[in-house]
Amino acid sequence: MGFRFQKRISVLPGVKVNLSKTRISTSLGGKGATVNVGPDGKPMVTLGIPGTGMSYRQQLGFGHLIVAAVVVAAIVGIAYWLAPDLVQAALHWWQPKWFAAPIPVPAAG
Repeated sequence: MGFRFQKRISVLPGVKVNLSKTRISTSLGGKGATVNVGPDGKPMVTLGIPGTGMSYRQQLGFGHLIVAAVVVAAIVGIAYWLAPDLVQAALHWWQPKWFAAPIPVPAAG
């Protein structure tokens, strides 16, 4: 049994940089679904059931990644067409309050 080191640093909500003693990788996602890209550039997807410790991990080919991006874009587009306010709220939940505030316009003098 060997010594193991792993540290995760949260860069943005849903984006983490993973450090170990031998490599650095980036993870996108959260509980239940994560895409991890390591130094070799090969994306791995992990799907799991939060709280159970059970998960499935599979390497994604470039074609799989393109198809997944198109499917996600189509789902978001349909959801936006049906309920634009809900989609905008979901896409901007992570923004700080000052970012969403309107920019003050100086009065004409």
